[in-house]
Amino acid sequence: MLHFENDYNEGVHPELLEALITTNEENLPGYGADAYTKRAVDKIRQAIACPQAQITFLTGGTQTNQVIINSLLKSYEGVLAAETGHISTHEAGAIEFSGHKVLTLPHEHGKLRAADVEAYLKDFYADGNHEHMVFPGMVYISHPTEYGALYSKAELTELSQLCDRYEIPLFMDGARLGYALGVASSDVTLADIAELCHVFYIGGTKLGALAGEAIVFTRHNEPKHFIPIVKQHGALVAKGRLFGVQFDRFFTDNLYQKIGQQAIAYAEELKAILHEKGYRFFYESPTNQQFVIVENKQLETLAEKVVYSFWEKYDDNHTVIRLATSWSTTDQDLADLRDSL
Repeated sequence: MLHFENDYNEGVHPELLEALITTNEENLPGYGADAYTKRAVDKIRQAIACPQAQITFLTGGTQTNQVIINSLLKSYEGVLAAETGHISTHEAGAIEFSGHKVLTLPHEHGKLRAADVEAYLKDFYADGNHEHMVFPGMVYISHPTEYGALYSKAELTELSQLCDRYEIPLFMDGARLGYALGVASSDVTLADIAELCHVFYIGGTKLGALAGEAIVFTRHNEPKHFIPIVKQHGALVAKGRLFGVQFDRFFTDNLYQKIGQQAIAYAEELKAILHEKGYRFFYESPTNQQFVIVENKQLETLAEKVVYSFWEKYDDNHTVIRLATSWSTTDQDLADLRDSL
């Protein structure tokens, strides 16, 4: 079977695995107090041009989203997000479980428009009953979005300035951030993200880490006593070295960026194959995720050769599926896919 269902279906990037094996028998302090974690923090600060950044490592995306949102919001606040945002659709109500409502807005391929956010905020504060309502306390975006779309620097700037005016944080979910950074046509850099977002995270799990996401608070705004908060969520890992070693390697010799660039090169080849085979795109993403429309009667035949992800129903006779390249995609995978379609 050919696996294009996601970007985390294999284990560990070989260079990260080598780093883990090499350091495996070292005796190191726990909970992120080891030298590799400290070195990873320094390297990330340098890469994002934000020396004051406060950085903590957690295990995975849903956990990271919940910890960030729950720690920054007051009890009566909710988080603004696209209707298709990960926290709105595919996290089993994790944010609501922590006591905060997800306030959904229209989107364009998963992107929030600053005009829609501003209209919501204006309408909220103009409502005479707003003291009885859930306050919008944060804006959540993802880069790339659930549809693989990217924000431009101008769009991020507009959202950032809007959040500053309303004194609420702009939070970027960066689970697939490495693939966004690998797109040559994008004008958004890590330094731009650190400058414009109040908090974001650098995804490791989907870029080849065994596990791990790096939370970055950019404006001395990490919640007070953040480690106890993390522990209350059951998210503090004793063997913090697991993350430190991997992110130290990610940010050595530009490996993180290189992994993203390689996956994007394969995604471009994937798009070419899909066009060649006559597939109709639901959204032709610039990143590693591609969304195509397939007749329902063809799905069973396709599933005999290719593992894909169901995305959404298109109409009564068609389904949108996702094919994704990743750090583990090979030339042979794409050659075999071309022969199989």
